[in-house]
Amino acid sequence: MLRSRLFAVSSLMMLLAGCATLTPEERRAMDEQECRSYGFVSGTTAFAECLQRIELDRRAERRARMIEWAHWHEPMVIYRPVIVHRDD
Repeated sequence: MLRSRLFAVSSLMMLLAGCATLTPEERRAMDEQECRSYGFVSGTTAFAECLQRIELDRRAERRARMIEWAHWHEPMVIYRPVIVHRDD
């Protein structure tokens, strides 16, 4: 359990570090390049839809990570039975 929590925290830290290095302008340029690599032409409706899909995917991934992160902060119930022997 500790190992999985450590993995989750380290993954989140790496993810946040990766996001902090990209400016919005750089991210937009990368998204535009990705859409061009698919064959879409700048200024067309299809190009705009491609950019929109990339952003929607990014938001869905962010929501999924937040749900996963919230899962790790739920209360944990630890059960350990205590056996009491009677002295006869």
